[in-house]
Amino acid sequence: MRSTTVTEPTPVPLEDVDLADLDRFARNEGWGQFDTLRREAPVFWNAEAAPSSGFWAVTRHEDICAVDRDPETFTSTKFTNLEEVDDDLQDLRRSILETDGLRHRALRKLIQREFSQGNLLRNYEEFLRGLTKATVDAALPKGEFDFVKEISADFPIQVLVRLLDVPVADTGKLIDWGNQMIGNTDPDYAEHLLADPESEQYKHLPFRSPAALEVFEYGRALARERKGGDGTDLISMLVNRVPEDGEPLSATDFDNYFLLLVVAGNETTRHTISQAMLALIEHPDQLALLQERPELIPGAVEEFLRWASPVYHFRRTATRDVELGGAQIKEGDKVVMWFASGNRDESVFDEPYRFDVTRQDIDHVTFGKGSPHVCLGNSLARMEIRLMFTELIPRLASIELTGDVRRVRSNFVNGIKTLPVRVTTRQPPP
Repeated sequence: MRSTTVTEPTPVPLEDVDLADLDRFARNEGWGQFDTLRREAPVFWNAEAAPSSGFWAVTRHEDICAVDRDPETFTSTKFTNLEEVDDDLQDLRRSILETDGLRHRALRKLIQREFSQGNLLRNYEEFLRGLTKATVDAALPKGEFDFVKEISADFPIQVLVRLLDVPVADTGKLIDWGNQMIGNTDPDYAEHLLADPESEQYKHLPFRSPAALEVFEYGRALARERKGGDGTDLISMLVNRVPEDGEPLSATDFDNYFLLLVVAGNETTRHTISQAMLALIEHPDQLALLQERPELIPGAVEEFLRWASPVYHFRRTATRDVELGGAQIKEGDKVVMWFASGNRDESVFDEPYRFDVTRQDIDHVTFGKGSPHVCLGNSLARMEIRLMFTELIPRLASIELTGDVRRVRSNFVNGIKTLPVRVTTRQPPP
């Protein structure tokens, strides 16, 4: 049964498009802009306020994939967010995201095996299943609650705590640190916003966020404890293994790698779970279908990921003059892949604004596409999302919104801050 609800976004004239306007994204108004760009200017020059220099917005699925697969022409080494990091600070702030080539591959392989599908199935699925049940068991009896706080944010951070082998009591500050850094353009999350003059004093830190200092201190203490040990947690792997290129992690390398794990290990899965639940509330026929046919849930995870598009974009930088989508890109220009737009490309997805849990062959770009930088944790994210909805959906007799859905003020993360719901439950299966 396909969804009967298809809501197209409000069209935006090309002259009014501005993907640097964060308030539009807080109002969930990015989609109309993406539609216009795919039709009229698929590689579009978007100006930015000084001191930023503007960027090329790449919005078609085909072009996004072309950029993502060509790190020689479109490098990550000049940073992957819209912020332009001073040359003398780039090495200080560089993480695995901002490396290419042999070094990137070596850094990635340090922990890549832990995130393989086979390893996750062997070592983590049963644990995650129990953790999912505990999260849902704690939330549903409340009747009315914020779905983000009680389920979407709680579950992935509990998984991260297990992977890092840190105390469960630390979950609150891990969530808070992630909010401050990823939400560095949202006044509800960050005291010093990215665009504020005060952020200059933090320009040497990831996300220009003072929270990075707290994350560094926390990670360094754990590294000291585990150096020379035989632990199998991610921190032990980082401090006790040498990358295959023979260049050990420097103290700065460890700081930035650990910080990335804290952020990436929570945010993408959290926002996908929130967006998927909102979609099921807004499309009750699709929720009913999954309740009637729970065997559809694993396949529906790919539609959840396409629909949610939890990361709006990643940036590259042109290493040479190049033509793309009819645009003449110059060496040094910022080139931004708008993954969310690619996930609504009508040339790839039939009726892209139809939320359809039976959709087949979903070629989404949520985790990147054919790139050396494809999301390292994509198998873990898929497992977490599958287990959450496999546990949750059969337990719901009803679920409805009880207040406003509030979104993160960001054109980087497509996040929901609050999702107030009222639920009634069915008896859990034996």
